[in-house]
Amino acid sequence: MQSEAIVHIVDDDKAIRDSLTLLMKSVGFESKSYDSAEMYLNEADLYAPGCLIADIRMRGISGLELQQLLNNKGIKMPVIIITGHGDVPVAVQAMKAGAIDFLEKPYDNEVLVTRIKQCLSEVSKSQDKSRIIAKAKTYLSRLTPREREVMNLLVAGKHNKIIAKELNISVRTAEAHRAKVMKKLHAESLSDIVRLALVV
Repeated sequence: MQSEAIVHIVDDDKAIRDSLTLLMKSVGFESKSYDSAEMYLNEADLYAPGCLIADIRMRGISGLELQQLLNNKGIKMPVIIITGHGDVPVAVQAMKAGAIDFLEKPYDNEVLVTRIKQCLSEVSKSQDKSRIIAKAKTYLSRLTPREREVMNLLVAGKHNKIIAKELNISVRTAEAHRAKVMKKLHAESLSDIVRLALVV
């Protein structure tokens, strides 16, 4: 991790900004917070090393729109999207557009810090894309056709009850399939599954 790297926090909720700022300070990360995407674009050094935490729903420019604006400018700032419960399909869209990760509220602080460390390491080194793709293909090849269906519905943002209904199975069976998918893909969270699904 580069010592001069800054964690940029963009959220229109002051309580969340303050909470994240305190969390960053507690783990030794330098951070700056902004109450809107517009403020971030106007005040931040967009080309300096760092990463961006952005809420997906904000007044004015949304987190997804902010990410797209950075992409359009050719700015390779690693992005973590913070999303509410019903925004998983939009968060998946963000990952397709290049976000490093998304975390659902309420997020776990330890998970968030781990993701930030990953983001900051991306700043200083490039990943071996072919190795990642090969690993993802290996993991995905272990899924049965039904588990693949469940995975695709999870990536589409469907919850267990909807998955059960669409596949005409019980909720308990859907949960069992989901658990097997998580285990076979070595996934700790839904975003891990999305990341694997997107690289192949």
